[in-house]
Amino acid sequence: MKSKILVLLLLSANILHAQYEPNVLYIGNSYTYVNDLPKMISDIAASTGEHMTYNSNTPGGCTFMQHCSNQSMAMIQAGGWDIVVLQEQSQLPSFPQNQVEWQCFPYAQQLVDSIYAHNPDAEPMFYMTWGRKNGDPDPNNVAEFPVLDTYEGMDSMLCERYIYMAETYHTSLCPVGRVWRHLRTNNPDIELYANDGSHPSVAGTYAAACAFYVMFFHRNPDDITFNSTLDGNIAITIREAAKIVVFDSLERWRHAFPPVGLDATETEPSIKVYPNPTTTQLTVRAPYMLQEIILQDIYGHTMASYSTNCKEHHIDISQTPSGTYILRAKTATGIISRAIIKHP
Repeated sequence: MKSKILVLLLLSANILHAQYEPNVLYIGNSYTYVNDLPKMISDIAASTGEHMTYNSNTPGGCTFMQHCSNQSMAMIQAGGWDIVVLQEQSQLPSFPQNQVEWQCFPYAQQLVDSIYAHNPDAEPMFYMTWGRKNGDPDPNNVAEFPVLDTYEGMDSMLCERYIYMAETYHTSLCPVGRVWRHLRTNNPDIELYANDGSHPSVAGTYAAACAFYVMFFHRNPDDITFNSTLDGNIAITIREAAKIVVFDSLERWRHAFPPVGLDATETEPSIKVYPNPTTTQLTVRAPYMLQEIILQDIYGHTMASYSTNCKEHHIDISQTPSGTYILRAKTATGIISRAIIKHP
């Protein structure tokens, strides 16, 4: 009897699994359409027995602001989407905070709000892109915001802002930029960039596609057999990076960011975490008593925790490795999260 029940359960699980064929909408620009990222994701999925349908609106250089008044809004409002991927213009999220707050964040929220309004069961998913190969090429941008002068600086700012958007607007996040960073650090012989040092090579698009496959189907990328036009060993290395960064921390990237204990529409603009970026010390200030502060890396691993009973708390992070982190401040009303950057 037990064996029969087990067989029935396995058959039911397989039937349910086979029924999931997501209908995906891609909203972005050339970082999405170069090398036809949507088709590559579909080809990768097909190699593992998965199926999906998709459509896209990806005009070159298009921003969230422009998507709010072009065909993208009509496509969102038509409904029927299971996943909506949102990719901002490649440089904009890395710019100074006041500019991003004016030109990016409000339109990101408008898109997400429209997705939830017209597709109540959909999963909005931000597409975290990557820093330019040698940092921002515009000397005026670098002069105004020197952190953009290097790949590491620009990439860290993009990571911070995409984490902030996912966390603030309660969406999933596909950490393509983190997969690229892993590969640049551990496999620098794999060329992820096209000749312009900005757009992806086939390998770069393949890395993005593997990350999205994991996010869409929640499966180990080791199952993938489609290599595109890449050498088999290179494809395996890229899939391993997607496994380490995305699959092994999947719950971190999927709906991991709404503040615990707060309604999805509630915000806490009064909590301050500064200076950000920082090099040595962080100050956390709130108009109510802080109970606990937790510092986590972007994969959800706790780096440090602090018990407190005051409205302002100072944290020494001078010995913390440089990178992007999530600070979670626990109060009587819930947990409020902020993305922070630690510089060397």
